[in-house]
Amino acid sequence: MPTTDPTRRTLLIGSAALCTLAAAPLPAQPSRDEIVPLWPTAIPGDRRSKITPSVEERSKDPSHPDRWLRGVLSPVLTVKRPARPNGSAVLVIPGGGYGFLSYDNEGLEQAAWLNALGVTAFILQYRLPAEGWNDRALVPLQDAQRAMRTIRAGATRFGIDPARVATLGFSAGGHLAGSLATRHDEATYAPTDAIDRESARPDYAGLIYPVVSLEAPFTHGGSRDSLLGKDAPVALRHAASVETRVTATTPPIFLAHAADDDLVPVANSIALFTALHAAARPAELHVFEGGGHGFGTRLPPGKPASKWPELFMAFGTSKAVFPV
Repeated sequence: MPTTDPTRRTLLIGSAALCTLAAAPLPAQPSRDEIVPLWPTAIPGDRRSKITPSVEERSKDPSHPDRWLRGVLSPVLTVKRPARPNGSAVLVIPGGGYGFLSYDNEGLEQAAWLNALGVTAFILQYRLPAEGWNDRALVPLQDAQRAMRTIRAGATRFGIDPARVATLGFSAGGHLAGSLATRHDEATYAPTDAIDRESARPDYAGLIYPVVSLEAPFTHGGSRDSLLGKDAPVALRHAASVETRVTATTPPIFLAHAADDDLVPVANSIALFTALHAAARPAELHVFEGGGHGFGTRLPPGKPASKWPELFMAFGTSKAVFPV
């Protein structure tokens, strides 16, 4: 067992992939990031598979990187601190169909606008289930639960209020954020230290063009198969569908989706909103006429869907997660 507080086991640089990702900070973010390993000792489900970290650059514009991360051997939180913190925090969960992480579009760029508003951002680099782990269907949720507990355990050091920690997920990352919101108290791994005594429940969840159902006809098949494996049993698909897991302890949820999303149909967000409404849980749904999929914060100001960050903050403020 470690003799020091695991929340203090921080690294400035963790691997070649992390070096690359930390090399291009955006405005309102420090040039050197704090990298917090989630599992200082054994990682759940580790079967010693050969996993090679890699970064694929999708952009041809050096000033606007668009990197996809694969090969997450050791999941971490990248801490992005604002110049003037207001005590609130957001766990940012990039998407990528559970096959990669869209690190710039749905990670760094989200942390930038959150930092500008005084919110401390924690970008989650979670394990990809098909890369060689036991209990693949639980692997991302294990990391998300541990991430939320790690943030709360280190609240004093991070300068945040442990009662004002939200999560914000995109696409398959939206499925993971939704799973965290609805399955936060599920025992997905054996507790290892004092961190695991903290609550994994987010105080608020934002799901942007999320994958929700893994059993309905409108599911995103790629995310489903990457998470559960091909030909997964019907019962497993049902259990992994966020709309089936809403309970009385589900936190307020914000949903934003474009009606013309041809990758993850808007029916996903509608299904979850319907389930939340039926359970009398606080929820807000915004369906925009246009925007497609994967827009992040890259839409021009004239597009109505570009306003979703303001709407997300407004609903969170009404729930006392963000300051007035």
